Amino acid sequence: MKLSAFGQKFSADAGISSLMDDLGNAMASGDDMIMMGGGNPGNVPPVQALFQRELQRLANDEAAVKRLVGTYDPPQGEKQFIGALVELLNREYSWGLKPGNIGLTNGSQAAFFMLFNMFAGPRPAGDAGQPRHILLPLAPEYIGYSDAGLYEGTFRSVRPEIDFHGEHRFKYRVDFDQLQVTEETGAICVSRPTNPTGNVVTDGEMARLEALARQWDIPLIVDAAYGAPFPGLLYVDATAHWNENIIFCLSLSKLGLPAARTGIVIAAEPVIKALASVNAIMNLATGSFGAMLAEDMVRSGEILRLSRDVIGPFYRAKMERAVATFSAAMGEGYPWFVHEPEGAMFLWLWFPDLPITSEVLYQRLKMRGVLVVSGHYFFPGLPVDHWRHRQECLRVTYSQDDDQVAQGLHIIAEEVRRAYDGEA
Repeated sequence: MKLSAFGQKFSADAGISSLMDDLGNAMASGDDMIMMGGGNPGNVPPVQALFQRELQRLANDEAAVKRLVGTYDPPQGEKQFIGALVELLNREYSWGLKPGNIGLTNGSQAAFFMLFNMFAGPRPAGDAGQPRHILLPLAPEYIGYSDAGLYEGTFRSVRPEIDFHGEHRFKYRVDFDQLQVTEETGAICVSRPTNPTGNVVTDGEMARLEALARQWDIPLIVDAAYGAPFPGLLYVDATAHWNENIIFCLSLSKLGLPAARTGIVIAAEPVIKALASVNAIMNLATGSFGAMLAEDMVRSGEILRLSRDVIGPFYRAKMERAVATFSAAMGEGYPWFVHEPEGAMFLWLWFPDLPITSEVLYQRLKMRGVLVVSGHYFFPGLPVDHWRHRQECLRVTYSQDDDQVAQGLHIIAEEVRRAYDGEA
């Protein structure tokens, strides 16, 4: 098979494809695998009941069914949903949005593929400068970014500063002394809360990043798929902020609609127009399903109440149980840390001076029926050097059944202790 450079790049092994293969194969096998690797949301009964009722209502409405499956939406996305979202965000935040400020995509992964390649890579004809890159101010970052660039060198990032909080907690912070924006920087991008660590970049850090972006006349891309205003998986105070220099990205996935593949991009109108053009070439149109299923709850504001009063507390309680379980399972006598779980649905576990790599630990856990993700995948754009930290971390999801999560955490603790004790 004679592949192009594009074909070779996107058919090669990648972190996100390996993760999704593992998840899919584990679920299809029928084995009793404890699924602690992916970002699939948990079952929040009141939310699932609401979606079920709405789906039944749509199915009984002939005109709604036609809108749902029988007509193409414009490349920008489902207009009535966009209109409802504009009204909601202006009412809640006074952002001054117009319909031209919002575009929909077939999931956030597609949105970031388009955005990254719109702002990074070789310059257009007539511009003789060097290729541009996306600057990630804080690594580790989302595994799905790593291979989303069409060109080598799409991402650059720097090591974070590490603050220690007590005996077994730590937090990453942006190291602004090492952060370099240059003429070759096409955009800055940060997730908030961060997948994989649960870190929430502070309001102060966000203000400094926005100032840098504005100084260099480049956008600040904010991935808020887990954050405010919805689904609200935030356990510390964090202000949602937008202006025309910010590209603010949301998703319906963690609300409870991962299969609906609905990404939301809020940006200046020229950015949305360009995104819609790329969308038309790649997809013709976005799917209507997620937008129509969520439209009424957006129009009424119910989506904010559910995020604040139901979804956020649901995950926070699961996080607290998971941290307590793992702390008890690890005990004392071994070096271990958990990143401050400030948001999202993950624990980021760090085992300093682990005698094996996180990839070997992942394989050992997989053999014992526990699926996690090795931490080495989560450092896109960071030069491959001798920073052992990359091979000392695991990402663990606590969104699924509490009993299974507890069982998995005990097995992780057993395997980590065995590694430190030198047991094969």
